[in-house]
Amino acid sequence: MTAAPTLVLDLDGTLVDTAGDLTATLNDVLASEGLGPVAADEARAMVGHGARVMISNALLASGVTAEPERLDNLMAEFIDIYAGRIAETSRPFPGAVAALGRFASDGWRLAVCTNKLERHSRLLLSALGIADRFAVIAGQDTYGVRKPDPRHLEETIRAAGGDHRRAVMVGDSEVDVQTARAAGIPVVAVSFGYSQVPVADLAADRVIGHFDELYGAATPLLGPD
Repeated sequence: MTAAPTLVLDLDGTLVDTAGDLTATLNDVLASEGLGPVAADEARAMVGHGARVMISNALLASGVTAEPERLDNLMAEFIDIYAGRIAETSRPFPGAVAALGRFASDGWRLAVCTNKLERHSRLLLSALGIADRFAVIAGQDTYGVRKPDPRHLEETIRAAGGDHRRAVMVGDSEVDVQTARAAGIPVVAVSFGYSQVPVADLAADRVIGHFDELYGAATPLLGPD
């Protein structure tokens, strides 16, 4: 029996515009350390590898190299603050919810593969009322590996009941494209996300500027039934 096609989406900067809440949380953590805020554009550039890397990079930008224990404490602070403001300003990108519905109605399985913590991912998608659209919501801590390790994507597809030969990844960054390439899975890049590298330079299979274009971009990339 042929597996249903699987659409795997990155979260921050791809499915949901989370930059405002992430930046506000990061700046609260920096303020607790007596450091100045990071601009929204700078924060967006730090999102792709998860909160811990974002905090570390923000500290480095302020000339501070944090010891692991200090970084652990700041990460714990970030987790608590962010959970409390998970969707104050975060919203799905235009057309995203309608696109999910179109894929689902055509028999696709939907999944999220993100370097966000699974807890935060579920909180966010639940707050936005779309968590139940996904067969799997896999964060950086779900399988013990994270993007660009291809196992993160491979395990997400497997958990969704899919087959890597009948799957498409959607992301906004070099990390997403690298992950899909390493897993041998076609990838669609969105041009409205947080990539600091021009999206045209990421060598994705397709680039879209709106979710209305996703169905037409993704379906031809599937392998044969």
